[in-house]
Amino acid sequence: MNDSLQSVKEQTEGNRAILIAGPTASGKSALALELAKARNGVIINADSMQLYEDLRLVSARPSVEEEAQVPHRLYGVLPSSRAFSTGAWLRLVAEELEAVRALGQLPILVGGTGLYFKGLTEGLAEMPEIPEEIRTKARSLGDLEGVKGLKAALIEAGDEEAAEGLNDPQRLARALEVVLATGKALAVWQNEQQSVPLLNADDCTRIVLAPPRPWLHERIAMRARLMLAEEGQQEVKALLAKGLSSKLPAMRAIGVAEIDAYLSGKCDLEQTIHKLTVATRQYAKRQETWFRNQMANWQRVDPSAEITLKEIY
Repeated sequence: MNDSLQSVKEQTEGNRAILIAGPTASGKSALALELAKARNGVIINADSMQLYEDLRLVSARPSVEEEAQVPHRLYGVLPSSRAFSTGAWLRLVAEELEAVRALGQLPILVGGTGLYFKGLTEGLAEMPEIPEEIRTKARSLGDLEGVKGLKAALIEAGDEEAAEGLNDPQRLARALEVVLATGKALAVWQNEQQSVPLLNADDCTRIVLAPPRPWLHERIAMRARLMLAEEGQQEVKALLAKGLSSKLPAMRAIGVAEIDAYLSGKCDLEQTIHKLTVATRQYAKRQETWFRNQMANWQRVDPSAEITLKEIY
């Protein structure tokens, strides 16, 4: 057993929770399942796409057979017509943690959404509710004018700090929503309204799966082909048939647009597999950057090591 995995084994004893983060296709769900079996655990979803009921295969949710082996919570609980915030997820998780502990079980939170883990262990700024018309205005501006347009709008609205410090279009749009809706800059809300963390990080085993890039890329390529199987095609067909806005999070999941293009004849099979693979690699890289910058003190574990997962515990 390598040193990092031995350390994980030692840390899991007596902890109040196990947190498992990692890039897509890195084996998070498999590790969570093994630990849940060994520790009388309940697996709680910490992945924003796996919340949606219509996206089991596309989002790589645990299978029905896997969910039957140990309790799973917060998987497939949202309609695809609903947008969902980190604060809303934290409210659901607070209820789940209370219920799991009341039964004397161990919560195991697993997923790839770094902001969920940050809010869980560090607290989160209590953001205001944003009127739908303002949200639509900000997102539409991002779609039409991109990062440059969003930055210009933020400066005009009085949030120069966000305009200078942010480069991700979704985060820029969020900052614009806040200042347009409230008249206060995003940083003001973040500094003034911080929630209490649900978990004390020191009482948890905190794992980030950090596989070698070639190993991860091979698994991503396999996942791309799996998404284009008949089940994946039918899943996307059913979602598209609902006529939902393309701006909704579920509609922007990797796989939806790519499979839609394949089904409509705009791309052949190999082109679609290539697009899925590239998009997923890019997403995994963004996740790894987040984990490196925001979760630097978490335990790193290489899931490609030549050991069985059972050795962790």
